[in-house]
Amino acid sequence: MTDIIQSILALKADAEISVDANDVNKINWIDNNPTNITKAQILAKQVELQAAYDDLDYQRKRAPEYAPLQEQLDQLYHDMAADKGDKTGEWFKAIKKVKDDNAKD
Repeated sequence: MTDIIQSILALKADAEISVDANDVNKINWIDNNPTNITKAQILAKQVELQAAYDDLDYQRKRAPEYAPLQEQLDQLYHDMAADKGDKTGEWFKAIKKVKDDNAKD
């Protein structure tokens, strides 16, 4: 869950704040200048940021499944050397499997 501090900083990047228990009712404006940011704006921004985070869930699931770049480059080299620089190559098959196993939805 996106926290209140992230939401406030997305609205006012230079805000100096602390928040107790991630509670929108327990914000301490250290800079004494909230620039009229309302609780409703903070909560709306929190929902927006969480939705953006959730939309990229497939990327976070894919990332650890990919082989290291050095291995991928080696696969590509061997595919190209074997005239398999297309969908028949091992690199393409490996990447496709990761993408298929972790679809965007």
